[in-house]
Amino acid sequence: MEKNIIIAGFGGQGVLLAGEVLANAFMFDDKNVTWYPSYGAEMRGGTVNCEIVMSDEEVSSVNKSDADFVIALNQASFDRFLPKIKKGGWMIANSTLTKEVKPRTDINYVFAPITKLAENVGNIKMANILALGILSKASKLVSTESVIKAMEAVVPPNKKHLLPLNIEALKIGYEYDLLPVQA
Repeated sequence: MEKNIIIAGFGGQGVLLAGEVLANAFMFDDKNVTWYPSYGAEMRGGTVNCEIVMSDEEVSSVNKSDADFVIALNQASFDRFLPKIKKGGWMIANSTLTKEVKPRTDINYVFAPITKLAENVGNIKMANILALGILSKASKLVSTESVIKAMEAVVPPNKKHLLPLNIEALKIGYEYDLLPVQA
C-alpha cells in the first residue's frame, strides 16, 4: 500500500517540519518513505509544500501526479492542490485561513479551524502539528505515539522546550471531530 500526502501552506507555518516529522513517524512504523520539500526563494510568507510518500514496499517515486491526502494550511494551498487529490482522497483544510467550499464531489473534506485551535494551545505555530493529529485520525496511517517519537527525534535542541505544547496540539488535532463532508 503506497500513500501520497502533501502538506502545504506559507513560509513560517512549519510545513517542512510537519513533513519531516510525518516522514520520521512512518519510519518508526517500519514504512518506506520519501520526503520531498519545495519552497519559493522568498521563504517566510512564500509558498511552501512538501510531499511524503509512504509505502509497505519500496517507494516508487516522488512528485506524484496525485495525492491521497492534502493538508492545506491556507487558501492558496487549497486552490493549488485540490486538483491533485485522487478520487476518494482527502482535503484537510485550515478553515481559519480557507473558505469552506467543496468544488469537487469525488473527495472527502475536513474543514477544521486549525490556526484557531492552535491559538487555544497558546501558540499558533503549533498549527502544523495539530494538523498532523487530524491527518493521523483521518488517514489511520500513523499513530500519535509514532508522531510523538518523531517529534522527539526531529525537533532541534533549542526548541525541545516546545515539545509539551506540540504534544498537546497533536492530541487536540487527533481528538477533533472530523465530520468529513463529501460534496
